[in-house]
Amino acid sequence: MRMICLSMVAVIGLAACETTEGLGRDVSNLGNEIETEAQEAQ
Repeated sequence: MRMICLSMVAVIGLAACETTEGLGRDVSNLGNEIETEAQEAQ
């Protein structure tokens, strides 16, 4: 039973890391687009 609980925690932790990494890339891409638009507006 303990091993099952540890396995579940590990899987949830890995999924959260993957989600956070993807969110970081999305925010970074959005920032780059905003920066590009701002430079073009100058």
